[in-house]
Amino acid sequence: MISGTSRRWLIVAALLGFVAGVVVSARAFNIFGGESESGTSTPAPSVALPDFADLAAHISPSVVNISTTQEVKNPFGGMGEGEEDPFHDFFGPFERFFGNPRRPFKAKSLGSGFVIDAAGYILTNNHVVENADEIVVKLNTGKEFKAKVVGRDPKTDIALIEIHGASDLVAVKLGDSDKLRVGQWVIAIGNPFGLENTVTAGIVSALGRHINQGPYDNFIQTDAAINPGNSGGPLVNTKGEVVGINTAIYSRSGGNIGIGFAIPINIAKEIVPQLKEKGHVTRGWLGVMIQKVTPDIAESLGLSEPKGALVADVVKDGPAEAAGIKQGDVIVEYDGKPIADSADLPLLVARTPVGRSVVVKVIRDKKEQSFTVKIAELKEEEVAQGGGGTTSEGLGLTVQTLTPDIADNLGLDRNLKGVVVTDVDPNGPAGDAGMRRGDVILEVNRTPVKDVDAYRKALRASGKGKSVLFLVRRGDNTIFLAVKPGS
Repeated sequence: MISGTSRRWLIVAALLGFVAGVVVSARAFNIFGGESESGTSTPAPSVALPDFADLAAHISPSVVNISTTQEVKNPFGGMGEGEEDPFHDFFGPFERFFGNPRRPFKAKSLGSGFVIDAAGYILTNNHVVENADEIVVKLNTGKEFKAKVVGRDPKTDIALIEIHGASDLVAVKLGDSDKLRVGQWVIAIGNPFGLENTVTAGIVSALGRHINQGPYDNFIQTDAAINPGNSGGPLVNTKGEVVGINTAIYSRSGGNIGIGFAIPINIAKEIVPQLKEKGHVTRGWLGVMIQKVTPDIAESLGLSEPKGALVADVVKDGPAEAAGIKQGDVIVEYDGKPIADSADLPLLVARTPVGRSVVVKVIRDKKEQSFTVKIAELKEEEVAQGGGGTTSEGLGLTVQTLTPDIADNLGLDRNLKGVVVTDVDPNGPAGDAGMRRGDVILEVNRTPVKDVDAYRKALRASGKGKSVLFLVRRGDNTIFLAVKPGS
């Protein structure tokens, strides 16, 4: 039998052994730091992350904050001379205490910009300074200057403004946005929500984005945080070169969710000389309305792949018509440059000097043809860009012959020939393709249809199960729609 004293000594010995084991294990695994069993120290692993501090310090003096003021007239509508104000009874009792809410007021907004010339020229977005009565530029030093607009281009959302009297301006270096690659690091600097000289970092997420902002969409997408107030600020690569102008965000809340867009700086470099010289931009004009070649349209036209720009209409007496380009042609090359997507063409045409002749290659009737077109100047008014009927089995639409009276009701030429869509099944193939009630079908698979009989005949001639290509008149425009018959 073990005595009480012996039992206590056994417990103490066991505890000492346990502590010794922990120390040995700790030294073996070096969890307390210091030296390992071999007596040498183990350094912490280094992580190679980018450091943008020097880059931000270099660019920040060239970035400016832009605040604009615009006088907003009566938001409830101005009254003509002698007219009675319909809001008098509503607002009258409150005006004695709160003032007149219908009086003009000053609206203010914030944006960003960057110096491109030490003489005082600053690049920003058109929407930052558009309709502004007063523009104030605040430099990195805190100095403020009133600015004037030198030139604006709403189509690309670029504006050039100028300040005078600043002797310490530092101009940025403009890079080459054509050399950008997806995945490269970039930083954005600007004035988000009025927070001056905010720097954010990210990568180039995509190139050549089309976000339906105009005919010349070609945006850089980035996940560098861009928020309201960043508009007009620079997107900078790791060489310290400006490669884009921060312009827009995609957001459900109004804040950044990692999808921002910037105008490639090469577009700005092309138009800045014109903005400085004459205040606006002169662009080339081809004289066609185009649309995207979808897989169904490509199949209908017998194309091997859905590439190019489909000519939906040709402007009368325009350059394309004079050269021989026709409706239904698919433009696959312009001035030696392939057209992979219809959105590529407007920008190429716009960049072409007025009066220059270019070779345009098209696919017509499955054969390639070339035309020499003399590019004209794009004017501001020109845009780069039922019952009682028969049911089309498998297409989900009903049509009837277009009569002069129906044409009058639709606001169309009484002499127009075709069939009018009187009903469309929204869940059918035609509805899925975008066909609408009131559309006038002019052609089926490139065959003109003057009435319902011709329409039926053209449909019967279509191959079973193959896409049917419709030429449709909608208002003042004509478009192609490819409809895949249902089962």
